Amino acid sequence: MTQYSLPLSLPLAQRIRNLDWPGLSNDLDGQGHALIQHLLLPHECEQLSALYARNELFRSRVVMEQHGLGRGEYQYFAYPLPDIIERLRTDFYPPLVPIANRWNQLMALAARYPDSHREFLLRCHQAGQTQPTPLLLQYDKDDYNCLHQDLYGEQMFPLQLTILLSKPEKDFSGGEFVMIEQRPRMQSRPMVMPLRQGDGLLFAVSHRPVQGTRGSYRVTLRHGVSRIRWGRRHTAGIIFHDAR
Repeated sequence: MTQYSLPLSLPLAQRIRNLDWPGLSNDLDGQGHALIQHLLLPHECEQLSALYARNELFRSRVVMEQHGLGRGEYQYFAYPLPDIIERLRTDFYPPLVPIANRWNQLMALAARYPDSHREFLLRCHQAGQTQPTPLLLQYDKDDYNCLHQDLYGEQMFPLQLTILLSKPEKDFSGGEFVMIEQRPRMQSRPMVMPLRQGDGLLFAVSHRPVQGTRGSYRVTLRHGVSRIRWGRRHTAGIIFHDAR
């Protein structure tokens, strides 16, 4: 997996524009995920982590153990989103659209995505999916997140972004981001992502196309987080479709 690193002095919008999008596209096509080193600055990570305590910014809080999702908790932001969350969601969407449309074509799925995120959200809202899905996740000692897919309704964008906000081996230990890929008639393939503070990971929400000897076929992916051995881990999740 190629690791893309960004100059830290650039504004966030410019950092996103300056990414090696052909390289990221190749990684997404080949592996179903693509790592971006130093997407956020340390102070940006700390500012986002601090938002977790501000209840007025969120529409709902989920305690994972109560729903059989693992241990730990997360909160979904309410509209209007904080500026940095809005910027990540709005600016990452357009360069991901050609990848998403190509994937759906290869998987024989009818959905095609508009160029702007505003247009896509309008489509979500017309389908009754009006609740924002960007979230902050918080894990403490012995917490973990079961393997899952972030599906919230009929309208679904096939790629999403996670950003590690805490510093491994300083703020916490363990808590690796894990993906499992299931191909037909094969054992599941595990993938563990070595994220550091500020790193972003683009990955498939639920399915991606894989080239076989007789053309493309669809594989299923799920993601989760391994057990936290000590400390506290914060993560931001950027999901591009809204929820019911």
